[in-house]
Amino acid sequence: MAVPLAFLAVFFAYPVAAITARGLKAGGEWRFARIGEVLGDPAVREVLWFTTWQAAASTALTLAVALPGAYVFARFAFPGKQLLRAVVTVPFVLPTVVAGTAFLAVLGRGGLLEDLWGVRLDTTVWAILLAHVFFNYAVVVRTVGGLWSQLDPRQEEAARVLGASRLGAWRRVTLPALAPAVAAAALMVFLFTFTSFGVVQILGGPHYATLEVEIYRQTAQLLDLPTAAVLTLVQFTAVAGLLAVHARTVRRRESALRLVDPARTARRPRGAAQWTLLGAVLAQIALLILLPLAVLVERSFRGPDGHWLGYYRALGSVADSGGVFLVPPIEAVGNSLRYAAVATVIALVVGGLAAAALTRRAGRLVRGFDALLMLPLGTSAVTVGFGFLIALDEPPLDLRASWILVPLAQALVGVPFVVRTMLPVLRAVDPRLREAAAVLGASPLRAWREVDLPLVGRALGIAAGFAFAVSLGEFGATVFIARPDNPTLPVAVSRFLGRAGDINYGQAMALSTVLMLVCACSLLLLERIRADRTGEL
Repeated sequence: MAVPLAFLAVFFAYPVAAITARGLKAGGEWRFARIGEVLGDPAVREVLWFTTWQAAASTALTLAVALPGAYVFARFAFPGKQLLRAVVTVPFVLPTVVAGTAFLAVLGRGGLLEDLWGVRLDTTVWAILLAHVFFNYAVVVRTVGGLWSQLDPRQEEAARVLGASRLGAWRRVTLPALAPAVAAAALMVFLFTFTSFGVVQILGGPHYATLEVEIYRQTAQLLDLPTAAVLTLVQFTAVAGLLAVHARTVRRRESALRLVDPARTARRPRGAAQWTLLGAVLAQIALLILLPLAVLVERSFRGPDGHWLGYYRALGSVADSGGVFLVPPIEAVGNSLRYAAVATVIALVVGGLAAAALTRRAGRLVRGFDALLMLPLGTSAVTVGFGFLIALDEPPLDLRASWILVPLAQALVGVPFVVRTMLPVLRAVDPRLREAAAVLGASPLRAWREVDLPLVGRALGIAAGFAFAVSLGEFGATVFIARPDNPTLPVAVSRFLGRAGDINYGQAMALSTVLMLVCACSLLLLERIRADRTGEL
């Protein structure tokens, strides 16, 4: 626990505390009365209510839509499965501003929906909910599907032999085993939608605002740091309470499971019902995920004067960037890959140690540690970015000019995904296997290498994919700390979108398409490596 605690203390708690203290202090004195003033504002209470209920609705809708997909990816073998699994993860790394714009082209004025049926959904809550499902579909598919694919189906078959119906066997055997993974996925989805920024800002218009949107408005537009600090504390407290409840309730439902090779559980669909389910999930993915991505790609090829590669050619020149960049925008691709690779290593080390500690220990202290690990997901990225600039500016932690600052910020978001992905699988490993290895003379390290690692190798691959994906797409904190001569892809896209003109918008779409392709290729490579290790087809 020492390494994860030190990492969170230095690179999360310290920066957030520094920026919050600056907002609540005036003349060296604390202004706690400001908290009551802000919370007494009816407009703030309305923002808090909308933030909460839309996050709950988005989580429920995402689970309802994505759980059938998790089952299909876990239990069915079909051509293109690895490619499709990589594709459904792509939305998760796209900058929210870009994905919101893509959804606006589908649901807004002049979009496909209006052209076909004369209906518009922009500036409605339905557009926000659908976009949240678009973003978080992969969280449920990978987190729940990763464990589901390793559950022995013969246990459910045995229950049916003993007289249970198909639904009864699933409810009594499979669902309790999946409950920790489902809860972990639901928690991550809720945290991401609770702190939603770009989607609500673009699709919600002036009618809807989450706490994250309001914090940004108070900080960047109104320069009201005291109000932003109070809202940050409110968001932090709400997330901390949710995590404490989650850590207390879910831990009681986790137990050792019999895990098997995923290659033994996946098979071709049999019967009309299974083929119908597969077709329905594929249609769902096509409409909800592929359609907005296709709109994004189509816009990137609307080059000036009919040259369909015009926007892509402009990415290789500083002159064509309109003074937005000090280097050719295409260099952001290499920067993003390097930063994401380093952030993934950091997240795997810190998150892996944390998951191992949570597996081997119990008690209130460990439950609190579990909740602490998830706090970065529920804290405003704007706050973290400003906090890095304010807190990490003096020796021995003067890192403002160091390249490592960006991977550290990205790893903060990756660590919770590593923990939540690996923890259910680690806790499902029967401790008697480790005890048997110890009796046979194996050291703790060798027992972990020979017993735990083969069983959690798949979860480790999923965790690495998540960490790499969220690092590629991290924007909220990176936009404040990335150096002008080393921009990341999301930062570059944001800079283009912030400037008027078709050439800037087109290059933003082109860079977004590049980001999408880089993510898809990286995840597909990971899928192939994982398939070689696990034998999954």
